[in-house]
Amino acid sequence: MQRRCDRNRKRSKRRAIYCPVHSSYMDSMSQKYSLFAEQAGQLQKRGIRRKEALMLVAAKTAVPLEGEWLEAFWCEDCQETKWYHVHKQESVYELSLAPTELWQQATGVINPHRNPSVGEFTFRQSHVLGGNSIKDFWIKN
Repeated sequence: MQRRCDRNRKRSKRRAIYCPVHSSYMDSMSQKYSLFAEQAGQLQKRGIRRKEALMLVAAKTAVPLEGEWLEAFWCEDCQETKWYHVHKQESVYELSLAPTELWQQATGVINPHRNPSVGEFTFRQSHVLGGNSIKDFWIKN
């Protein structure tokens, strides 16, 4: 029988996400970055029939992928933060290291494996919202 304090708990419980190497609990270090599909092949990999996948992509430019996202986690045993592709089915979380091609399918995320030939100034300016960042042009007297 369940204890009364367990039955009446209103707060959400921690997500059961564990390190694939050490099986220890991992702490989230970022927000969830949702994934979407732009091509029928991406939907077919997830079990959608070819004809349905083609119709979905034709009807919508980008199809959101339910129960999948990119998120960074910190493992106490590994002593490092890694980006994972999280796939949730019911209450079970499957983790795999985020492959490079998934970064193009994520919404609102900056690829951490950016082009090293791009300078820091150019990179920052390309990600400024509105494009009015005066701080980089401040002239000292």
